[in-house]
Amino acid sequence: MVKKILVVDDEKIFRESLFHWFEEEGFEVIPVDSGEEALKVFDVDKFDIILLDIKMPGMSGLELLAKIKQIDPNSTVIMITAFASVSTAIQALKEGAYDYVTKPVDPDELTHLIHKALKDRELLRENIKLRERIDDLTRPENLIGESPGMKKIYELINTVANADTTVLIYGESGTGKELVAKAIHINSPRKYFPMITVNCGALTESLLESELFGHERGAFTGAQYKRKGKFEIADNGTIFLDEIGLVSPKTQIDLLRVIETKHFSRVGGNDLIESNFRVICATNEPLEQLVKEGRFREDLFYRLNVFSITIPPLRERKDDIPLLIEHFLKKFSDGMSRPIRGISRDAMDFLMNYDWPGNVRELENAIERAVVIRKSGEIKAEDLPFDIHAFQSEEEEALEAVEKNHIVKMLEKYGHNVSKVAKVLGIDRVTLYNKMNKYKIERE
Repeated sequence: MVKKILVVDDEKIFRESLFHWFEEEGFEVIPVDSGEEALKVFDVDKFDIILLDIKMPGMSGLELLAKIKQIDPNSTVIMITAFASVSTAIQALKEGAYDYVTKPVDPDELTHLIHKALKDRELLRENIKLRERIDDLTRPENLIGESPGMKKIYELINTVANADTTVLIYGESGTGKELVAKAIHINSPRKYFPMITVNCGALTESLLESELFGHERGAFTGAQYKRKGKFEIADNGTIFLDEIGLVSPKTQIDLLRVIETKHFSRVGGNDLIESNFRVICATNEPLEQLVKEGRFREDLFYRLNVFSITIPPLRERKDDIPLLIEHFLKKFSDGMSRPIRGISRDAMDFLMNYDWPGNVRELENAIERAVVIRKSGEIKAEDLPFDIHAFQSEEEEALEAVEKNHIVKMLEKYGHNVSKVAKVLGIDRVTLYNKMNKYKIERE
């Protein structure tokens, strides 16, 4: 692709000289004679290099440089001056100029400088693309949402990721606690080491002990081989303890000790093993309440609750539902090779009004089921795994209760003057009488 150069200089002979020189070098050159003209051109076109005279009538080169940097901070500007003032050059570099040359300009020297600037510009673009790719990797696939509640979560993740402190994540089932834990891990210095997940509520006390700390051969019936525990495997990485509120009192003591010392022994062994892990926990139960009830150790609670994050349920961030639906539709339609082109208005209205007791996980399952059933075209309300008619009946009953209550209040307020109440409600007397009969409101 031909590189474009913008030449800004009030000296006609100098502009034309640069124009012919760099055109022969294979560049596309646009010459202008003032800062004002340069801004007009810069507003409608893109340039790889800008050659800018510092001293010009009207808008000076330094003023134009500042305006260009406001429009495009990554623009590459080389200043040209007949006044080889050190202070002027330093000021230009501070304002964001790439470099400067003095008149009379050596064309070969300027050409060499431009090629160097273009190479550096390309490296900058590659670095920006690389950072964008890294940013794409640092948010787990299903951690989606732009609501105020989710933006707060992203801020907290960014705050705690590099702190290497213990984190306690609160949230209902299906809100994405493990995804938040994963986001903390992959944004931390430990991201090159494993994140190990343990569901504490899915294992008995003895199995959980073996899972966490490992065991020696012969430690118990069936232990035919030595096995490393999750704390040992998580060395230099992160261990995520889900459903931490369900662990037994004995395991709570063991957890407190290992978190404080980073030392432990395998089940059936005596050797102390050291592991440099970070702990992230999650619970859908309020640990403070469990502490008050004597079901969770207070010292362990304080050790875990150094930094806490509470994930809002989906019903409190319904603005994110369309984004989540779009994500899940693409995920499942691509995965099943189903040409699903979107979702109908009635289906979207239902999904937006539903309370989602199972949160994002329930929404994901609902979209997956709908894609399986629909196969192609547009997702309809009947494709969803809900009794739509029952839901609508419940809504209608709630609305009717509100309407009945309002009519009763209006009748009481206006002394049961039906004509007056009908006028206030914006309906005729016959319609009001019909509603009173429907709701069995007595006349006086």
